Amino acid sequence: MLELLLLLLPVAAASGWFAARRSEAGRDKTSSQEVFPAYFKGLNFLLNEQPDKAIDVFVKLLEVDSDTVETHLALGNLFRRRGEVERAIRIHQNLIARPTLSREQRAQALLELGQDYMRAGLFDRAENLFVELTEIKLHSEQALSNLLVIYQQEKEWDRCLEVAQQLQASDGHSLQPIIAHFYCEQAQLLIKKGNTVSAIAILKKAQSVDSGCIRSTILLGEIEKSKDDCRSALKIYKMVEVQDSAYLTEIVPSLIECYGKIGDRAALKDYLKQLYSRHRDTSVMLALTDIITAEEDVSSAVDFVLQHLKALPDLKGLDRLVTLNLQNSGSNPRESMETLNKAVALMLARQPSYQCEQCGFSAKTLHWQCPSCNNWSSMKPIRGLGCGPREK
Repeated sequence: MLELLLLLLPVAAASGWFAARRSEAGRDKTSSQEVFPAYFKGLNFLLNEQPDKAIDVFVKLLEVDSDTVETHLALGNLFRRRGEVERAIRIHQNLIARPTLSREQRAQALLELGQDYMRAGLFDRAENLFVELTEIKLHSEQALSNLLVIYQQEKEWDRCLEVAQQLQASDGHSLQPIIAHFYCEQAQLLIKKGNTVSAIAILKKAQSVDSGCIRSTILLGEIEKSKDDCRSALKIYKMVEVQDSAYLTEIVPSLIECYGKIGDRAALKDYLKQLYSRHRDTSVMLALTDIITAEEDVSSAVDFVLQHLKALPDLKGLDRLVTLNLQNSGSNPRESMETLNKAVALMLARQPSYQCEQCGFSAKTLHWQCPSCNNWSSMKPIRGLGCGPREK
């Protein structure tokens, strides 16, 4: 409310000035009698904290010309920020309809109206306006940025690629990591259709654009695994550690599956030990715990988990420790251990598994694009207790 009142003060002043100018310009008495009462009526609404009614009065009084365009634009922007999109649209449409606007002023109004339409979910209308701005080469970068948002919302990945490349060429800012994700989106659609040959070609494009694109690496590994070429899949999966070890948790199940299919359990154990020694990753620890339990005994597995928890306390490790102790416990402590086991399992079920490093949004499943802030590759697996920010 205060923001609106502060904005209306200069609007009221401008309206009064234009009313006076009309009178001084030789307007007849009838015209002055119409203008000034309306102006004072608007002031009365403003003083009585009725800004909505005051706006309607002042906007009618305020002629659209080169001196008042900025005021109209500011009013429209304020309405959009307040969620009153229909009002913002009316103001910006009214501006565009004026033949007295300069080319730059009309372009600014087109940009604002496009953003109104976006806010209202009218993407087709917004798209048309932003495309027009790119064609007349005014506010092109903002128009392209908005088009990129629209095409991502509509999952039109071909258009996303085209616009991202135009935007990158326009402002010189690298969009390579985002472009790589667009290629990955295309590849996933092809994989669903069974066209893995074309998917591989596109994923290689993603890697040529961004060598650190871990998503393309994981997808290439999944394709090789689906073809039962586990040795090739393992070579690809092992690149994940180099690209971003935070995503080891995404490939551990696939590592276990591939090593199992080629029948080399010793190599699996050796590689997991190497990974754990370098990164102390919980998912790797849990996989090693399963191997130790199967090859040695539960007591050895308990000792291993205890060592991990001393270095890096986390709920998944605690849950595994309780489960192992249940296997070893006698009848007396079993009831309390089972209660603790259920409590920890419940806590784990409630905790998110991934968190955005940009805005803090958390989720149970991996989103390559954060649903909250729309940043790509900002969602990372949560380490430690499974709640709060990731450990660096």
